[in-house]
Amino acid sequence: MKKIVVFASGSGTNAENIIKYFSKTEIAAVVSVFTNNASAKVIERAKNHQISVEIFSKSELLNGNVLQKIQKIDPDLIVLAGFLLKFPENIIEKYPHKIINIHPALLPNYGGKGMYGMHIHRAIVNNKEKETGISIHYVNEHYDEGAVIFQANVALTDEDTPESVAEKIHELERKHFPEIIHRLLDA
Repeated sequence: MKKIVVFASGSGTNAENIIKYFSKTEIAAVVSVFTNNASAKVIERAKNHQISVEIFSKSELLNGNVLQKIQKIDPDLIVLAGFLLKFPENIIEKYPHKIINIHPALLPNYGGKGMYGMHIHRAIVNNKEKETGISIHYVNEHYDEGAVIFQANVALTDEDTPESVAEKIHELERKHFPEIIHRLLDA
């Protein structure tokens, strides 16, 4: 069985969706959730599914401590699911093409430092975009610049609010993220 490690900083809805999806398969399992936020809801969600949790500081991420913990697990895929810190090059170099991220917009638009969550949805509404979507991409040393693996889009209307855009994005994430992870692990 292949091993998935998930990194998340917040509520953990995508992490939990991935955990639930793979609990019903024999191809892989989420074996650990890593978070840089000791009060993140993802901790409770992971523990509810008996998934181990690693809480770390930004300095531990940068000084190699987190890399050592990942190496002990030896994952087949590292999944960033709402992880807000820039991923360090020492981990990227050790796991080339084995680290993916989901971004709540159609990259290259609305990517980069500071572009996450409601910041993106507000910008999309303010710019009167006619569509948005999700991008699943490989992680490299720059925010949101790794090769795109998959995109899905959704139409927007003039009545859409940042909150309604967020809900449309969450629907795309719930549907596609676990399936794309499955496809990558099955390749």
